[in-house]
Amino acid sequence: MNIQEKPSVATPFERIGGEARVQALTGRFYDLMDLEPGYSALRSVHGSELDNARQKLFWFLCGWLGGPQHYTERFGHPRLRARHLPFKIGIVERDQWVACMDQAMAETGVPADLRSQLRESFFKTADWMRNQNG
Repeated sequence: MNIQEKPSVATPFERIGGEARVQALTGRFYDLMDLEPGYSALRSVHGSELDNARQKLFWFLCGWLGGPQHYTERFGHPRLRARHLPFKIGIVERDQWVACMDQAMAETGVPADLRSQLRESFFKTADWMRNQNG
């Protein structure tokens, strides 16, 4: 390395392990949502099938974590709040989403320090998405 070059800092996408690991995280998130009774309010918001949501979250997370911009290449700006307005998102749904994602991160081996950082970011985003007071 040249003295003038700065060492590169790994993105969260790289630290997680790239697309395969983001896919595993997304898959586990939706599996947990479908299987765990503690996530029933969150699951009910998603309708009968999860394949479309699973794919879109994978595409979104890749870009959000600093990897390929699959979502924006297909759909443009995510406009998260606007796209989620048709769905009831209150405190229960927010908390279940964050808990489910945290469990998925733990079970798929996201490093503890990154998991903590992402949990905080996910909470802020999920709270911003709320469109119900309760």
